[in-house]
Amino acid sequence: MTRILVVEDEFPIVDLISIALKNVGYEVDYALDGEKGANLIETGKYDLALLDIMLPKFNGYELLDYAKTMELPIIFITAKGQLKDRIKGLDMGADDYIVKPFEVEELISRVNAVIRRCHKKIELGDIQINLESRIIKRQGKEIKLTPKEFDLFLYLYENQDKALKREEILQKVWNDEELDSQTLTLHIQRIRKKLDLNDRIKTIHGVGYIFRRSK
Repeated sequence: MTRILVVEDEFPIVDLISIALKNVGYEVDYALDGEKGANLIETGKYDLALLDIMLPKFNGYELLDYAKTMELPIIFITAKGQLKDRIKGLDMGADDYIVKPFEVEELISRVNAVIRRCHKKIELGDIQINLESRIIKRQGKEIKLTPKEFDLFLYLYENQDKALKREEILQKVWNDEELDSQTLTLHIQRIRKKLDLNDRIKTIHGVGYIFRRSK
């Protein structure tokens, strides 16, 4: 399971982030100060860290320098929202920068994007998807998707909780919005069956489909 570390000194924000990330399948640990954050980073057991900048003991910039030695991807989550602050954070090597207050949906999307970009993998419950090899496994057993099924699954996954029109999906995945929509229906059915996603990929009658974030 993908593990995320949250280093933030305001517990209500920690709680909000932890609940949101756990709801979409991530495992979350947290630290309320920079010293404990550094100790947890040192364990090397995390796939991503979300860091506040203004922290007791060690600040987020100091933790970023430390995390880079561990090759740990970092997203800053901070109230320091001026352009110069964002540029400084990104120039120092942060993988993304989110300004408080933020929407939970945006946070999850950015976390997903950084993990995909840095680790080239997706974990969806007990399913592991390698984006480079395009290999999908459940409990060590490979699940075969056709190239187009994989492309369709990835497009749905990357647009979770968004109602997608049939024409939009056909254009983005097949580059042909005039294609027989039955082709899309069959591919959706096969993905649902192979990945056991009947309760996640929902039909919106008269519109298209939506990939729900959680069951």
